[in-house]
Amino acid sequence: MAEAVLTPDPYILFLLGLGLVVLLVSWAPVGLSRLPLTLPILCVALGWGVFSSGLLAFNPDPRTWDTATERLTELVVIISLMGAGLKLDRPPGLKAWGTTWRLLAVTMPLTIAAVAWLGMAGLGFSLAMALLLGAAMAPTDPVLAADVQVGPPRSGDEDEVRFGLTSEAGLNDALAFPFVHLAILASLGGLASEGLTDWLTLKVVWKILAGAAVGWLVGRAFGFLIFHSERTGLHRLGDGLVALAATLVAYAATELAHGYGFLAVFVAAVTIRGWERDHEFHQQMHDFSDQIERLLIMLLLVLFGGALANGLLDSLTWSDAAIALVILLVVRPAAGLVAMIGAPRPWREKLLLAFLGIRGVGSVYYVAYGLNHGDFGSSERLWAIVGLVILASIVIHGVTATPLLARLAKWRSATPG
Repeated sequence: MAEAVLTPDPYILFLLGLGLVVLLVSWAPVGLSRLPLTLPILCVALGWGVFSSGLLAFNPDPRTWDTATERLTELVVIISLMGAGLKLDRPPGLKAWGTTWRLLAVTMPLTIAAVAWLGMAGLGFSLAMALLLGAAMAPTDPVLAADVQVGPPRSGDEDEVRFGLTSEAGLNDALAFPFVHLAILASLGGLASEGLTDWLTLKVVWKILAGAAVGWLVGRAFGFLIFHSERTGLHRLGDGLVALAATLVAYAATELAHGYGFLAVFVAAVTIRGWERDHEFHQQMHDFSDQIERLLIMLLLVLFGGALANGLLDSLTWSDAAIALVILLVVRPAAGLVAMIGAPRPWREKLLLAFLGIRGVGSVYYVAYGLNHGDFGSSERLWAIVGLVILASIVIHGVTATPLLARLAKWRSATPG
């Protein structure tokens, strides 16, 4: 009886941990501002420590909770995409978003091709597994890239590097999806002419067009409801919860139309942002999305730390680890620099745009989605490599991003013109 009394209730321990995470979300941005640490690093370390202690019997390994991992990361990504779109003060345009188009049209395909080749030649993966790895490693993460993104609406914190990384992260999650579907098709033995035709017409053309169209329509509808009338507009409620409604409606409506919901959410956010650009309600919607996003991502990172403590990286070999670091520190920077050839930007900006391609929650989602819908066989090494890339990105980019961007800002202020 005494032993039962002294044994902590796992539910109470969960509430204690949740309270600590919420406290970290609120306090850490200020408390860590002068330290070479970031909130994601702290949350991963917290998760590793808690789950290593044995106090919690629950094992948050994504290889066990494959469906839950897919759904939870999906939710975090779409909320992050809404926040990213609402941040952008710059209206869309071919010239205004020139950096974005370069990163999407050049960096992403090069990254997918290079990583897929490394997967086959260096890791011994099948074509299907290598394609899935390439697609998962291509997008800059909209969730973990908060430190390198633009500031809140109307803040003026929108230099070219921050803008390029924010807009890239907003669009490339959806544009990597066709390659996830191609990997699934390859895993099911469907790379015949009929299968490729179906992939091109439905998974590429239709889904992208449907995502963009439905996202624009939902954005227009919400923009009208929010800002059209000074007497009846939803902005009078002063409730940022409207942003969550727009996120869920855009995503669900697009999925019902068999389009890419990730693309629709970002397009809807940018469209809403186009209404009454100087209205203060944009700030309220962004702030609400940001708070929900930060809470969810910190919970995910604690679980990620728990997965690391429970052996997520156990199947790694030294060659696997080396290739994971090459993907993060060589492939993305090289592909980014190729995209910046001829761009009218200072070389310092080009280097940072190429280097700060943060990998995170979106990669987890794509791997989980692919494995849940295809037939890839054993995925132990795939998860281990993706986990190492994300961990390395959290640490390397987390420690270097803020100082590098601060030095860039200092250089700009000291350079005439």
